Amino acid sequence: MRPPILYPLFAPVTNLSGIGPRIGKLLERLAGPLLVDLLWHLPTGIIDRRYQPKIADAQPGRIATLKVLVEKHLPSGPRLPYRIRARDETGVLELVYFHTQGDYLKRLLPVGEIRVVSGRLDLFHSVLQMAHPDHALTPEQAANLPPVEPVYPLTAGIQPRVLAKAIQAALVRAPDLPEWIDPALIQRESWPSWKPALAAAHAPQSEADLSPGTPSRRRLAYDELLANQITVSLVRQKQRKLPGRILAGDGQLRRKALAALSFSLTRSQDQAVREIFADMAANERMLRLLQGDVGSGKTVVALMAMLNAVEAGAQAGLMAPTEILARQHFATIEPLARAAGVTLALLTGRERGKPREEILSGLADGTIPLVLGTHALVQEGVIFHDLGLAVIDEQHRFGVEQRLELARKGRGVHTLVMTATPIPRTLMLTAYGDLDVSRLTEKPAGRKPVDTRVLPAERLEEVIAAVRRAIGNQAKVFWVCPLVEESEALDLAAAEERHRHLATIFPDRVGLVHGRMRGADKDRVMAGFAGSDLDILVATTVIEVGVDVPDATVMVIEHAERFGLAQLHQLRGRVGRGDKPATCLLLYQGPLGETAKARLKILRETEDGFRIAEEDLQLRGAGELLGTKQSGLPEFRLADLMEHQDLIQIARDDARLLLEKDPDLTSERGAAVKILLYLFERDAAARTVRSG
Repeated sequence: MRPPILYPLFAPVTNLSGIGPRIGKLLERLAGPLLVDLLWHLPTGIIDRRYQPKIADAQPGRIATLKVLVEKHLPSGPRLPYRIRARDETGVLELVYFHTQGDYLKRLLPVGEIRVVSGRLDLFHSVLQMAHPDHALTPEQAANLPPVEPVYPLTAGIQPRVLAKAIQAALVRAPDLPEWIDPALIQRESWPSWKPALAAAHAPQSEADLSPGTPSRRRLAYDELLANQITVSLVRQKQRKLPGRILAGDGQLRRKALAALSFSLTRSQDQAVREIFADMAANERMLRLLQGDVGSGKTVVALMAMLNAVEAGAQAGLMAPTEILARQHFATIEPLARAAGVTLALLTGRERGKPREEILSGLADGTIPLVLGTHALVQEGVIFHDLGLAVIDEQHRFGVEQRLELARKGRGVHTLVMTATPIPRTLMLTAYGDLDVSRLTEKPAGRKPVDTRVLPAERLEEVIAAVRRAIGNQAKVFWVCPLVEESEALDLAAAEERHRHLATIFPDRVGLVHGRMRGADKDRVMAGFAGSDLDILVATTVIEVGVDVPDATVMVIEHAERFGLAQLHQLRGRVGRGDKPATCLLLYQGPLGETAKARLKILRETEDGFRIAEEDLQLRGAGELLGTKQSGLPEFRLADLMEHQDLIQIARDDARLLLEKDPDLTSERGAAVKILLYLFERDAAARTVRSG
């Protein structure tokens, strides 16, 4: 139940006068469907109309506001612009209009009348001109012209004036809300209260007022971060309230699996295993994030946790975001589970008919203690005899709610979530503030660094020659082409073209994998590449996560400048997984921008995923870091995670203290915080408090 005080802000934008369905659709695409979305759409620039010279003193290239007498409408042909001559006592100004009706302009700028015009000045054949003035007003109307106007991000089809008017109307409807920030913090930071902060953010008077460091913008960013931190704290609190169960095995299955490994655990794997076992042996439910770089051995750590659950008489399930990844895990875990004498099943959308029924029956009667799968694991028909541990892989592909879905299939289920995407501490706090963290910081023994080189696309023939040499030495080659949603059809065509080109050079030895292929076709190509049928795999980024081919020692990435740093690092991690030296060739299309240059330089310098993630955050900002929408990371409208890093920690501490003192948010400040949660559409969190 949203508090009534917020009703005015949660009305559709079409409730505003002058906003019909067509403009409403455009506003929805630009900012969102509700008035509150317009409030969060902050200006990114200003137009300063305070420069008001005489015509003789006016400087071309500047925006100026001039008081003129309209002298003459000049004749114009069908393809010529419409020109109007105006003057003041010092000189002449031409007003120029393209594709505009003369009748309208005669009404707007009648000959012999005084008008105030404002817009950008240019010099054309030594004549001062103003093309399409932003304003042409009577002196009385000009008295209300704001000296400084905010400039907002736009979308095609929306006039700046229409957007500004809609935002002003939304601001008028904004109610006075009770204060949810700790008064001591407001005093220390000299912050305005919510409504004045919003008004100030939408009325910048100088470039400096657009900075994320102004008191009004910091205040609004803190509101958003506080809503976020209270939400993650509430998820954690809810998790902790639920009764847990003690799962402590005797180690016999784990010892057998470890004996079948060809290497011993690294120090950080060992440490992570100990932290997980300690959590599972406690009365509270475990909710832990296992963060490890590509190839750091997360799967083995997860298997140890799963076998611990089986030793204690429970079942364990691992859910991966894609079928390729689920099958990859199966290939890694199956021989170790077999060595431990434990039955392991694989359940994806592909298992149908009798095989599927047998798996479902085994999970329900407990004869299958371990299962790996995709989203298929959380479907209604999947019933566990006694699920004790849920492992979620590539955690950032699932939202907060999704990661709890599997846990609901059992009682007191412990949850371990894993990611191979190194996440900077800043993002850890915003997305995973509710989790304990174990980090794998070493690579398994014998892994060599990948030799990373950056080459212009013009050297393609040299790259193909290098690939020929590598194949001659029994190596396998990944060849990655970018695939971006905005240009998917073009990118897919480019990947197919590259496949055709390489197939003419290496007949019958080149496979192609992309996201639009059927699962069975993808698997067939992958199996050919992992086996002896194919030497080169041309792929879009479907191979980014979880594909393990130890013989693959060369990674070619085309248009490397179009990939994010974290993504390039993930792709590079697909090679060098055996004991042979590996090479990653980054092909770029020049000229390179500064960000792309910096990105490729960092990749050459380091293989430390955590440093790479921090640098990526600096270079690109959080919104793009893990591929926006589907990343499971919260999207921030007002907070800039680089500029407002200090506020994240303050919000986290504040949220924790508040919920310790007032877990049900019943105090005066607690009630205001509930309004804050609804304001930022954290409705589920607000309902959690209400329902306990």
